Amino acid sequence: MAIASVIPQDNANGLDRTENPPRRSPPMGSIETSTSWLDELQLHHQTSNQRLVYEQMTSLENREMLLQVVKDDKDRGWEAILDRMSVLLCAKNIHNIKGRVLLQTSPRAAYDVDRVVTQARNYAREFDKVGISNDRFCIKIPCTAPGLIACRILRDEGIRTLGTSLFCLAQAIAASQAGCLSISPYYNLPWYHNNLKLWPNVKDPALDHPMSSRLVQILDAYRRMRNNTGREQPMLKPASFKSAREAMAMAELGCHNATIPEDIIQQLSVLDFDINSPAGGIAYKHTGTPSPRLAHLHDVDPLSGPNWNGRLASTEIDYLANDGAALKKAIADDAVTERGLKEALDAFEANELRCKVAIEEVMMQV
Repeated sequence: MAIASVIPQDNANGLDRTENPPRRSPPMGSIETSTSWLDELQLHHQTSNQRLVYEQMTSLENREMLLQVVKDDKDRGWEAILDRMSVLLCAKNIHNIKGRVLLQTSPRAAYDVDRVVTQARNYAREFDKVGISNDRFCIKIPCTAPGLIACRILRDEGIRTLGTSLFCLAQAIAASQAGCLSISPYYNLPWYHNNLKLWPNVKDPALDHPMSSRLVQILDAYRRMRNNTGREQPMLKPASFKSAREAMAMAELGCHNATIPEDIIQQLSVLDFDINSPAGGIAYKHTGTPSPRLAHLHDVDPLSGPNWNGRLASTEIDYLANDGAALKKAIADDAVTERGLKEALDAFEANELRCKVAIEEVMMQV
């Protein structure tokens, strides 16, 4: 969820200086465990995924809610129970935020248009039951070809979406063509979290982190698409940060929001900004446009390796035509994206199966 700071400015820290832009997006549940400094923040959006839902669903404070949902919906099966429980967890926090709550579709449905659309519609019905209108929620859908084709169908029904598990420019262009409200590029690749030796822990992330180039390329493509079509483009809400420096770098990169986990929000809250200010400064406020010192990143792509041919995904290609054939090829041709998408979906599926086990255990008790 993206949050906006209203912390008093007489004791400036990393949260004060990173607010405008971008707004921040802490995960589901962090409001419930808020500290005094977090209480002073103005919250905008709430994100979630299968791991975050599992953690909240199985917490002691939500035990009675889970028992009641299982009693009510036992005959509908564990997936229906999970969908409803996810919405109820969002409903607990929606009074604390100004914007949208987000829920993610099943990773097991990532390559099935009909299953993605069906689950998104189920979420919408559950949100309607608890009085949450379409303009207060958004559905996170992995940026596979079928997933983004589903996003286009849902857009026409008034259900807004966010493209997640996004690692490359082609996916971002396809998400725009699908009418996504937002996208969440992974700033750190999944394997960086599993092996710290691989993580590029650089002092100047905006300039030196390998994913910064792809963010610059996405923002440039969206600028050109906006100018050529007159249509608003998806907002960038990067995720998968491992340091406060990376989170603060999103302002200079021109991103609209940043999806920041609770541990990094904690780091930002105690960070002395005057000592730890970003290398490129934090005053750059042209959302959607990186600062001038980063312009050259448009023409490099460290993640493609030394043999990169210099060609970028074209905004003239319809990545969703012919069942997404061009997007499927682009993903298959980019080793980082192909691996990143697989590892992200595998992790989400593992946590969804944990949800299944937890629900079925309760089903046997009631």
